[in-house]
Amino acid sequence: MLVKNEIIKWLLNGDPSLRWQTMHYLNVSSRSKILAERKKISSQGWGAKLLSYQQHDGKWADSLYSRKWISTTYTMLLLKNLGLIPGHKPVLKACKILLDEGFYEDGGINYFSQYKHSETCVTGIILSILSYFHFEDPRIKSLVSHLLQQQMEDGGWNCRSYKGATHSSFHTTINVLEGLKEYQRNYEPDNKRISKSISKGIEFLLVHKFFRSHRTGNIVDSKMTRFAFPTGWRYDVLRALDFFQDLNASKDNRINEAIELVIKRKGEDGKWQLQNRHAGRYFFEMEIVGESSRWNTLRALRILKWWENKLD
Repeated sequence: MLVKNEIIKWLLNGDPSLRWQTMHYLNVSSRSKILAERKKISSQGWGAKLLSYQQHDGKWADSLYSRKWISTTYTMLLLKNLGLIPGHKPVLKACKILLDEGFYEDGGINYFSQYKHSETCVTGIILSILSYFHFEDPRIKSLVSHLLQQQMEDGGWNCRSYKGATHSSFHTTINVLEGLKEYQRNYEPDNKRISKSISKGIEFLLVHKFFRSHRTGNIVDSKMTRFAFPTGWRYDVLRALDFFQDLNASKDNRINEAIELVIKRKGEDGKWQLQNRHAGRYFFEMEIVGESSRWNTLRALRILKWWENKLD
């Protein structure tokens, strides 16, 4: 896929987290330069800012989860998405806290005193974080087993299944899929049970063409068609497609409409806007809603690159 030089330059003028990912995904630099740029995340820009807000006890904002979006969970998720190199000691300390404070008797994660069971969406997020940062603890396997047990008949997951929900949630499904993918990639690449579970989850998204009801064909929620970053726990089409490209998923005609939506959102200047910002607190603002977004542009470009390669 041909990307205009001015778009590449614009992306490379961003934060180190954007620069290394641009170099990597759009093939514009050597491995050594990509690694050198990635190493800067812990000492410069957004990554360094987030790390500077970590408390001495290892947490952020005195919160494990519920202070969205500045809690320990969501700060760690953002550091993961920035691409902070695994092995950073303060981050590993936070990994231990998230697991120690949340590991529940049923094998999942529960930070909520009102619940007598683990929360599926949160368990998926924590699995993704721990796996990405290569945290070593035998309880991580329990998180995987718990999520595999929670998979629903339609192939996805729903954190409200305990309340009688029988249809999977887009939000819960993408969080669990990202967690299982990260675990398999870093711990058990040949685990066939996980591969089968991921395939069933992918099929759930394909049946719904990423944002439509499988019964009526109507858009499930228009917010899913507006692209946000950071995503938090929320699902949108760009996030789902980015999961597909990261997994190098197989071509399927049911992806077409979602790809067309991404192409449609491209501006005349070759950039994508930040279309949505989830309500809540942030340590700082990375981008402004309604203006050109490096994050959305980079993610859209790597998705389209993957898709075009599948068409060849």
